[in-house]
Amino acid sequence: MIQDKENTEVLTEATLDFNRFFFDFLTQKDIEEDTAVWLNMAGLLIASTIIVFLIDFLIRKILLQMFTRFASASKSNFDDLLVANKVPRNVAHIIPLLIALELVPIIFYDFPDFEIVVEKGLQVFAIVLTLWIVRSLLFTVKDFLKTLPSLRDKPVESYIQVFMIFAWVAGIMSAIAVITDIPFLKFLTGLGAASAVIILIFKDTILGFVASIQVSINDMVRIGDWVTFEKFGADGDVIEITLATVKVQNWDKTITTIPTYALISESFKNWRGMTSSDGRRIKRSLSIKMESVKYLNQADIEKLKGIELIEKYLDKRQSDIDTHNKTNQIDKSLAINGRNLTNLGVFRKYVQEYIENHAAINKDMTIMVRQLAPSSQGIPIEIYAFSSDKRWVNYEYIMADIFDHVIAATPYFDLEIFELPSGSSFSIKE
Repeated sequence: MIQDKENTEVLTEATLDFNRFFFDFLTQKDIEEDTAVWLNMAGLLIASTIIVFLIDFLIRKILLQMFTRFASASKSNFDDLLVANKVPRNVAHIIPLLIALELVPIIFYDFPDFEIVVEKGLQVFAIVLTLWIVRSLLFTVKDFLKTLPSLRDKPVESYIQVFMIFAWVAGIMSAIAVITDIPFLKFLTGLGAASAVIILIFKDTILGFVASIQVSINDMVRIGDWVTFEKFGADGDVIEITLATVKVQNWDKTITTIPTYALISESFKNWRGMTSSDGRRIKRSLSIKMESVKYLNQADIEKLKGIELIEKYLDKRQSDIDTHNKTNQIDKSLAINGRNLTNLGVFRKYVQEYIENHAAINKDMTIMVRQLAPSSQGIPIEIYAFSSDKRWVNYEYIMADIFDHVIAATPYFDLEIFELPSGSSFSIKE
């Protein structure tokens, strides 16, 4: 006990000597004590600041070199991401900060009020430094997870932002508790009374957090999905999903930002089903003039038999019709009597055969050529099929190729395509 007391007294005297390191020298130079105290504090502050910055610089250099060498030797890219997100640089500040906290009582020995203020400032900086380290680690985890194929299209950034929001809220509350000398738990309890205001302030964040969870759980949108959101004018690929927003790069290379909670409160179209299926849908029609539709006589049928795709169909169909008309003793002096072939019906069959034999059409998916309800603009004949190639440019080429052929084929069936009259339609021909 006596030995411990003596050691404590020696340590106290040594600390006191260091506290007055410049003071004794200045008083020996006949400088007033009040001035000497201030100059002593300023000298210790300058010296300590230089020492802390030198230690910080050395530790930062050493840690950075160690991490860089380790990262270059390691096969994993996680350590490379640690360096890229400045984790070693932020961790290096811890030891200099602890040293600074130990030096504060020595520097401001004669100024206890300053000591309290500076200590609180350093404690607040320690909280901010902790947040920097947490932020760097979370960003490292985010970058690493995005390199994994199974998580590349998941909204990882949303969850990182959630953790950061909680970390920042805890950090801000801790800093306020330090500044006001209120215990953290007591401060947290008092904060409950202001919860309504906090919810109002962070309404968008809370909505975004809930929406991002629902989007992820229900797998509504992934990074890389093609989405169409008419309300926000978005039509393109999703490039980023965060807590508050979803960024869509439109086909004209502009970027549309959509609130995350709009994905669960509004209607939008996700084309992922098409891209993950075996084909991309072709659904387009052309309108036939009603006045060009007619019954086919025998000469017309013989002429159309020259078209290879429908030759067998015409033989079989005409045989069935002739058998039916003879069996029922139909008077064929008028074409309207009995069963007959029409140029529009044969044309639909030809287009059906053409689509079914087209090399770029997926034969395992729906193929249909149908007649839609007639209108003032003619009779729409719709082609409904799926192209095997889903790439946009190739898809458009396939669809154009089909309709180029179909449009050019209509005159062979004595059909005309409807189009609104233009100026040339009313010109007088000599």
